[in-house]
Amino acid sequence: MITNGVRTLLHSLTEIFRRTVRDHMGPIPSQVARTATVVEVLNRMARTRSSALIVTDSHGRPAGIITEQDVVRRVAWHALPDQQAETIMTTPVVSVSADDNLFHAIIAMRRHRLHYIPVVDRAGALAGLLALHQVLLSLSGLQRLTDPLVQDESIDALKRVKENEIELAKMLLQDGTSISQVQWLLTEINCDLHGRALVRAIGEMAAAGWGEPPVTFALIIMGSGGRGENLLAPDQDNGFILADYADSEHSRIEAYFVPLAERFTRLLDAIGFPLCAGNVMATNPVWRKRISEWRKQIAVWLRKRTETQLLLSDILVDFRHVWGDARLSEALRRHITRAIAENPTFVMDLFAIEADHTVALGWFGKLRSERDKKDRPGMINLKLRGSLPLVEAARLLSLKAGMPATSTLERLDGLLAKGALHPEDHDPLQDAFQFISRLLLRQQIEDFEARREVGDFVPEARLSKRERDHLVICLRTIDNQRRLLQEDLNANA
Repeated sequence: MITNGVRTLLHSLTEIFRRTVRDHMGPIPSQVARTATVVEVLNRMARTRSSALIVTDSHGRPAGIITEQDVVRRVAWHALPDQQAETIMTTPVVSVSADDNLFHAIIAMRRHRLHYIPVVDRAGALAGLLALHQVLLSLSGLQRLTDPLVQDESIDALKRVKENEIELAKMLLQDGTSISQVQWLLTEINCDLHGRALVRAIGEMAAAGWGEPPVTFALIIMGSGGRGENLLAPDQDNGFILADYADSEHSRIEAYFVPLAERFTRLLDAIGFPLCAGNVMATNPVWRKRISEWRKQIAVWLRKRTETQLLLSDILVDFRHVWGDARLSEALRRHITRAIAENPTFVMDLFAIEADHTVALGWFGKLRSERDKKDRPGMINLKLRGSLPLVEAARLLSLKAGMPATSTLERLDGLLAKGALHPEDHDPLQDAFQFISRLLLRQQIEDFEARREVGDFVPEARLSKRERDHLVICLRTIDNQRRLLQEDLNANA
């Protein structure tokens, strides 16, 4: 039984993933130059009644922070009146972006034991100040829920965060939370784990003498994570987008990013994200390249359209930005949307490689269990023969309509708004996706608790008669939509 108190806590946790730092930061705080004297710092803090003051460089970027605690600890007993601010400030300063998730900011503040953290814009200039006590006041019961997620950066601690997802998902499912919200929340936690694993890998590289990354880059993930539809057993689907650099620098820069990708993917595997069997990972040069090379690669895929190249394209279009320079991810998204719009027959070719992805219905519209090399009598692969055919149909329709959205439900909503999906089809398709996803998550939780392999197979006997009947309706709805899509593509060929 989920109490009202737990519901409030779960709501708070969901809120910190939905909100950004911008939603909670205060105005640009008082600031002084590095060369300001201690007397000037104290006068400024007294005059503005500031608990924290930011020391900025000549470009307006945070160089350090001076808090009331610094005043007591460093100024009152040790500093001279004419000492410069840079001699008493805390540096290097930890900052967050105004567009960061609030959860990421809370993690940074609690991990570094900070009461205040400067907020910067995309250019790195000071944009505001975030106060931890104000954030905690605005979200009730926050600490109780964030504690299991705000671990240190050790592998064991990050692994515990991944394991805590299972109990969280179970609580949410029992509480009747919409499956789309549960998937979104699990995805956000997984994305945070990806970012933290990458930061750890970069730190390990620095400790080994490699220094910092030689160029800015972005981490992207694909698959269910890219769509915001993670359940409990996602594997790795990731890549790097590197800022452009001179060809003459290629060997030097690759010498850094190859071992970084290897460290990163090994860390993810240790945390609980298995290596991708299809090698869709940053360790593969196909998924690790400069932004200009990504554009050239997409042009080749669109032009040649072999089965392999179509499959790679199909994987890429569902990517989302996770960490690093978001401008690189945004540039790639714009390019993909534009390039596919300029190649209208590409969508039909994509559908051709997915034509055999049929739903789990046999003769007379009855449920059909999976037929593969393993002995799984009475088991239905509800991902391969349920949600995947719908995910693919929504993706293809969205690409055809020139929509950049990646979430299946957002795609269905967008298609309805554009008139590309009939209103009578929209609600049944949304219901089908959510119903199948809920059955999958419930089964994965049961598999985990029974110490079985967590996957996508659901025993037909596990379903009630009502669930079986509704699943048949959902699968028929998906099958009909794929038939309509095929007819539409053939008519426009």
